[in-house]
Amino acid sequence: MNYILDDRDFQIINMLEKNARVAFTAIAKALNVSESTVRKRVGELEKEGIIKGYCVVLDPKKLGFNTVALVGLDTAPDKFLEVAKKIAEFDEIKSLSTSTGDHMIMAEIWIKDNRTLTDFIEEKVSKMDGVTRVCPAIISHTLK
Repeated sequence: MNYILDDRDFQIINMLEKNARVAFTAIAKALNVSESTVRKRVGELEKEGIIKGYCVVLDPKKLGFNTVALVGLDTAPDKFLEVAKKIAEFDEIKSLSTSTGDHMIMAEIWIKDNRTLTDFIEEKVSKMDGVTRVCPAIISHTLK
């Protein structure tokens, strides 16, 4: 990476984090720079892979997913990558990360309800070759 971030870049990033649809003209006005300056800087941030993309933040409950859970998974060491790849294929998995904490794999699951979560874990996840432990935690409120 050759691009060196400065305070202005961080201000732009902060505004985009709060609202990825904010107009470059609004950013320019807030930062007292030209719109072309903002456009050029955002282009460089994208080119350097600092900004990887833009996304929509959804409300799972309004989509019919009344249960959101973070699930820690442990695997046999020789099955780690295989399990992670298979878990990532399930539509119910909204994010999947490997970790060095209490669990080897962390998955965020959006699903219809608690019963369906239990069934999903028992029938699909726990029985997967290589899975040694499954630790679900249902999210009650997301604050940030």
